Amino acid sequence: MKDTLKHRGKRNQLAEIVKEKGVTSETVLEAIRTIPRHLFLDSSFEDHAYQDKAFPIGAEQTISQPYTVAFQTSLLQINVGDKILEIGTGSGYQTAILLQLKAKVYTIERQLELFKKTNLFFNKMGYRPKKTIFGDGYKGLPEEAPFNGIIVTAGAPHVPKALLSQLAVGGKLVIPVGIDEQVMTLFTRTSEKEFEKKEFGSFRFVPLLENKN
Repeated sequence: MKDTLKHRGKRNQLAEIVKEKGVTSETVLEAIRTIPRHLFLDSSFEDHAYQDKAFPIGAEQTISQPYTVAFQTSLLQINVGDKILEIGTGSGYQTAILLQLKAKVYTIERQLELFKKTNLFFNKMGYRPKKTIFGDGYKGLPEEAPFNGIIVTAGAPHVPKALLSQLAVGGKLVIPVGIDEQVMTLFTRTSEKEFEKKEFGSFRFVPLLENKN
């Protein structure tokens, strides 16, 4: 598949929809306009790529709704060069958005089928995360900590303490918490032992799976 003027026009429209829903970060909106979401889906589903909805990608996983991607990303308040840990690589679309913001991205995927497929796609497209890991997202990536931001792209029944411990002071964890329905939750590490918590309404995600090893 190619990226055409028609695709770019649809991305501009998508960015406007996301903006109308309340995402105001211009860098995030520009990333939505830039990253060719249709390339992250099977070509037979191209018509769905620029609708503001989630879509199945195999292995019982989904490519997240563009608004959700933009909203979670904006909560991280990324600066150029920030170290970001992504839990749940999935299709790689969220990864690409983070890379577009010039973050140093470390990303973990638990589903081997998706891990292999997305790694091949990254290589083909020239996306360069710092590290892609096949592993258990609940454990985070302690050997690369601390992180300026951690983003979880699946619904967690509880907040993994390992992820909180891997935040730098001033760092942010964005995580949807809940079982059937999730509350988007932002934790900011204000000191070595203190965290500020904010909640941002209900979302629906596939579950964050545990215990790969």
